[in-house]
This record gives sequence, C-alpha cells and structure tokens, in this order.
Amino acid sequence: MKAFLKFIAYLFHPVFIPIYGSLVYFQVTRKYTSLEMQVGNLLPIFILTVVIPIISFLILRNIGVINSIAMPTIKERKYPIYISIILLFMIIYKVIPNNYTIELYYYFIGLIIALFTVLMLLFAKFSNSIHMVGIGSLIMYLINLSVHFEINLTLSISVLILFGGLIASSRIYFRTHSKLEIFGGLMLGVTTQFITLSYWL
Repeated sequence: MKAFLKFIAYLFHPVFIPIYGSLVYFQVTRKYTSLEMQVGNLLPIFILTVVIPIISFLILRNIGVINSIAMPTIKERKYPIYISIILLFMIIYKVIPNNYTIELYYYFIGLIIALFTVLMLLFAKFSNSIHMVGIGSLIMYLINLSVHFEINLTLSISVLILFGGLIASSRIYFRTHSKLEIFGGLMLGVTTQFITLSYWL
C-alpha cells in the first residue's frame, strides 16, 4: 500500500497537472486542431511546466535552499511556487494566447490564481496541499469541458475523483498535510477553475 500511494502521489505531482489538462483539452475539443498546432502547444508547455521545474528543484536542492522533495517547511514551498507562477505566465503570454485556445488559456489562468492564493496563504503561515489543488483543478476543468463541448465524460470524471481520493489518502498516510490543508487545497483548485468558467463557457 505504501508503494502504491507513493506512486499515485508522483503520478499526479503538481508539475504534471498543466500538461495533463492540456492533453485532455486536445483529446476532447471539437475544434479543429492540426498536429502542428498540438505539438506547438504541448511541447513548450511540457518544457516549461515539467522539465524546467525539475531542473530548478535540483538546483535549489544542491544549493541548500530545499532539503527534500517533500519541502516540509513553508519557506521551502515558496520558491517552487514563485518559479511555477512565472512559468505559467510565460505560457499564457507566449504559448497559448486566448485568441485560438480560449478554453486552455483560462485553464492556465485558473492555475495561476490558485498558485497565487496558495502563496498568499503561505505568507499567512497556512499551507495548502498543492497535490489537491492540482487534482481539484483538473477535475473541475474536465467537468467544464464536458459541459462546454456537450460531451459525456462521466467515466473520466469518476476516475479522476477516485484518484483524488487516493491522493488525499497518500497525503494523510505520509503525514505531509492535515485534513484541513487537504480539503482547503481541493476546494481552492475546484473554485479557481469554476471562477474562470464564465469567461469561456
């Protein structure tokens, strides 16, 4: 069970949430998107949200700013969030301007709002589970896409909710977050995606 929960935590690590949402969009959209357009979006998103954050983490750990991947202290958690917010802004300004992928554009706007809120709460000495922020954002985004494109995605949404429960269980099992921090993270992810819905639905 320990190995399985650790695998789930890594599979839905926050760095993967932007690329997961992007892949979901191109799978369910009814708009015509050429292969060139998909690659032109997915490749830079993958580099900016997965490759660069991983390299940044290794650098921060090597210089002693971060001690472990769990980042147990509030101070340690701030630096990756700073980097992530900057990279997400780069994506919405350079990779996916809202004139042709508005649904994906506002997905990233929601992620930025969520991370900025997490950062502000860290200054107030309250830590949310970023894992739950990520899965909450992804679940709500899939629901939004289902409504927007009038596609039945009940099975996919149900599977994501199941994974959300497993992620919450892993956070409790490894004692990385309290139940309040887990619930707060989930609600933050869901709410920020819901807020952006009115701009593109």
